[in-house]
Order: sequence, then structure tokens, then C-alpha cells
Amino acid sequence: MHPTTPLGALRALMQARGLDGLLVPRADAHQSEDCAPHDNKLAWLTGFTGSAGLALVLADRALLFVDGRYQVQVQHQVDTTAFAVHHLHNEPVAQWIDNHLPPGQRIGFEPMLMTNSQYEALRASHCQPVALDDDPFDAVWHDRPAAPCGVITEMPDEIAGESSADKRQRVAAALREAGVDYLAVTLPDNIAWLLNVRGSDVAMNPVPHSFLLINQQGDVEWFVAQEKLAQLAPEVTRNITLSAPGAFLTRCRACAAGNVIALDADFSPVALRFAVEQAGGSVRWQSDPITWMKALKNPVELEGYRASHREDGAAWVNFLAWLHHEAPLRDAAGDPITELEAQQKQLAFRQQRETFIEPSFNTISAAGSNAAMCHYHASPETNKPLTRSEFYLNDSGGQYVNGTTDATRTLAFGPLTAARRLHYTAVLKGFLALITLPFPNGTCGHQLDAVARRPLWELGLDFDHGTGHGVGHRMLIHEQPQRIAKKVNPWPLLPGSIMTIEPGYYLADQYGIRIENQVEVVEGAPGFCRFSTLTLIPIDLNQVETGLLSAQEKAWIDDYHQQVRDTLAPLVNSDARAWLFAATAPLRVQTGAQA
Repeated sequence: MHPTTPLGALRALMQARGLDGLLVPRADAHQSEDCAPHDNKLAWLTGFTGSAGLALVLADRALLFVDGRYQVQVQHQVDTTAFAVHHLHNEPVAQWIDNHLPPGQRIGFEPMLMTNSQYEALRASHCQPVALDDDPFDAVWHDRPAAPCGVITEMPDEIAGESSADKRQRVAAALREAGVDYLAVTLPDNIAWLLNVRGSDVAMNPVPHSFLLINQQGDVEWFVAQEKLAQLAPEVTRNITLSAPGAFLTRCRACAAGNVIALDADFSPVALRFAVEQAGGSVRWQSDPITWMKALKNPVELEGYRASHREDGAAWVNFLAWLHHEAPLRDAAGDPITELEAQQKQLAFRQQRETFIEPSFNTISAAGSNAAMCHYHASPETNKPLTRSEFYLNDSGGQYVNGTTDATRTLAFGPLTAARRLHYTAVLKGFLALITLPFPNGTCGHQLDAVARRPLWELGLDFDHGTGHGVGHRMLIHEQPQRIAKKVNPWPLLPGSIMTIEPGYYLADQYGIRIENQVEVVEGAPGFCRFSTLTLIPIDLNQVETGLLSAQEKAWIDDYHQQVRDTLAPLVNSDARAWLFAATAPLRVQTGAQA
């Protein structure tokens, strides 16, 4: 490949530095799911825009590892003659190195972009990991976007539900109990929660890119670009030491001598370990205590979620009423609505809500075969029409003043094939099985995951993504630590946890189906928890094989739809109210004898 291409330029740099290979992760120094353009090296190198991936560039070949959500998407975005595609989890890069490369190969990596667990896996392979002390892309990425510098704003205590000072003392107490002198924090959402601030470095990710140190006394040093603080009231940073982000590693070394430094076992860059150990300090690998404190929402935060979902539900109903009226008419007239048009219309309805700020993630507006890509995003080049013969999948959410929303509905505007109806019904049954499930206190997400998959498994089908994730409070749409998935996750689902439930099914190059509600974990019967729905959006029943639904499943749908109808009827536009009542009518009315 010609040296002026990204791949060619990177290989020339590797040769100049005596490297046999170079790892290029989809990561920044904060392990953000959504990288700023400045940090998205993998997209620049490969064209792949998904949120999880890793490239291994060698002198004679290049590999791209992506997870199950992106196995279809990667084929559309990447030159597979230049990059061989592998599964990120089923065939990890360290395993591939052991199986295909001779021992001793010098593989370069950036220690601020690699977690300790990733480093240990690489070190356990028979390659020779080489930690780079600079950013090699500075030399080859000549039109690289500038580093993000979004303004930081205050999250008022009356919306956060707890003052930053009180949060800092809670963290300090946890450090004293653990016998830790300092906690080094690199996760932007943990910093945002602790300081009661929100950022704007990356669109739809309202958290600031920065670093932080906190000690046993609750003293905080915040490593943040000064220009980001221009709109922040001085009292927000009172009693906080402010330093430049570039001083973070140096300060960690200074604090490490003779002290115990806590680093997050899952997310801290291995560069922090190197800094602490070089200074003679001790690393305590543990989960950042802020992560767990943040995940269990206080009553003010919980009420904020509920209020934001009422607003978002009204916007959804206004959108769906318009869509169900216009889509079949426009398709019949030969001027169908497109994915991008639907996405823009939905945003316009959200913008009518007084507390709406911005989308909470890039909307997945996917018609027909595009919906088979779990994280598809419409573009002018891929923009499909919404037709009466195909599914339309919409996965979207909003950042509101007092909460964050995330929901998915799969819709049909005309008769569908029997196979599509069966698959949709199986996804719905999995959704119902999980959202109605009581579970003992202390249950973890992986112990529930199979419940949502069983109706698909009975058909010999499955989906290659998690069934649910945490959601931040006016923060990140994917929040640690709880998760519902096949992979073991040790964090229990406790009252105050906010999760999604979102089973799906995807047939490559044909269609995709997903139904998603956001839920709150609440106390149930003594010793048990249950899910209480936050999402208030009608579920499309037009393509359901109602004969396959049990009486209990039908009863839950009817009760849910009555809740949606009663809550949203006063909030939706007048021209959407009739559609709302029809879409939430009891199943026996909608389906007649079929029910």
C-alpha cells in the first residue's frame, strides 16, 4: 500500500521505530465509548466507526477486531482486502498473536490507551510489548482534528440530589476504609458525578474530559483545561486544586512515593500503573468506588428520570402518530419517508419539549436490511426508504435537564411475512419475560440474561449483544457497572439501579428487530426485586402473532398501555391523541378474535 495512505504511513513509522506491529484501539485516555474525532484513530485508519474495535497492523498484513454488534457493519465500512476482520471476544488479539506470529515480535502500544487487563493479556502472549512514550499518530495524521475543548457547566444540587462536598466525603470515607491514600480517576462520568458538573467535549456525552485525584481527607486535584471552565461559577471549584491535564501522570508519580494508590481494575490506563510503580508506590487494583455510588440513584435523580420519560414519551407519541399516518401514504404515492427524514422529524418533536437538551446518542433510524446492523447510523449514502413491506427500527433517546432516556421500537406499516411476524413475536416474548420477572435480592445481570433469550433459543435463534445496560443521570447512555448479558458481571441489580431491557434479532442483509424499555429496579416481595418501567411508548402490536402470547403476557401489555395512555394523553399534541388511544387499546379490541 502506498505510504501516503493511513495504513502505509503507519507501516513506515513502525519500520522507522523498529516495531513489528502496532495496536490501534478504539479508545481514548478515558476509555470513552464515543471518542472525540481527535481521538478516533481507528476510524481514521480503517474507516470503521463502531464503538468497540482494535486493529493490529503488521508489516505484511492488518487485522481489525470488532464485537458481535458490528460484524455486518464492518463489512460495509472497511476495505476487507486491507484488513482481515476477526471477532473481538471470540478470538482476542493476544490469542491471535500466539497462534499466528513467531515469538518475540515487538508490538507497540500507547499505555494511556490500554487498560491494565489488556496489557496483562498482551504481556502473557509470546510477543514483546513495547510501550510508546509519545503519540505516534501526531507524525502521520496530518489533518487531525483538534483536541476537544467543550465548556463545563454546573449540575445544580437540586437536580443532582446531593452536593459535591457530601459526595467527596463519602468517597474519602471509602478510601480510608480500604486503606488507600489516593484514588486516581480517569472516567469522565465519575468526575462529572463527583463534582456535580457536566461537559460538552463530545456531542451527546455530557461529561468533561479530565483527570482527578482525591485523597483520604476528600481533597481533590482536578486536571482540566482552564478554558473549559469559562462558564463555571467560581464556587463550584472552591476548595479544589486546578491543574493542567498534562500534569496528571507527573502528579501521580509525586503522590505515589510511599503511598497506596487505587486504580480502577477495569478502566484505568496502564500508564498509571507504570507511573506509580516507577515512583515506588503501591497500586491497589479495585473498582472505582465512585462507579458504584453513581449507579445507585438517589430519590431526586429517580424522580428526574421519571419526569424525563414523561417528556420523551410525549415526543415519541407525537412522532409515531405522524409516522404511522404518513409512512404508508407516502410509500403508496411513490415518495416514501426516508431514514434521515424520520430521524429529523423525531428530533423536531423532541425539541418541542421544554426540558430537552440534545439527543443522548446517535439515533438508529434503520429500515429493512439496515436494521440488521445493530448500531447502524443513517447517512446520505445509506439512506433507505420506509416501506409497507419492511420493518423500521428506531433506537433513540434524549438528554433532558433532569434525566437521560433510551428506547427502541420496531414498527411495521403494512402486512409482513410469517417469518418476520414470528421473529418479532419471539423478541416481544423475551422482552415480556424479563420485564415481568421478579428476582432475589443480590441477583446479577448475567443470571437473568437467558430469560430474555429463551423464546428465540426455542426457534434456534439468538442475538450477539447484551440484553441491558445501565443509563446515566443526564450523563452517558451506557453506564457502568451493571449489565444484563451472557458475560459474567459481578454487580447486583439493586433498588435504585437504572437499566434497559432490549432483546433483539438480526438477519444479516434482511432485517433487524429490537424492543427496548428503560426500567428502574425497585423492591418487590420480601427478599425480591422487580423492574418498574420508565419508558412510556406504545409497543407496536400490528405484527404480533397474538395466539402465541399467554394470558399473562396480554394482561401486562394491556396494563402497560393503559399506563402509557393515562400518563401521556394530557401531554401529547392534540392531533396525536387519537392515534395514542388506538395504539394503546386493549389487545382484545385491537386483535378481535385473534386475542
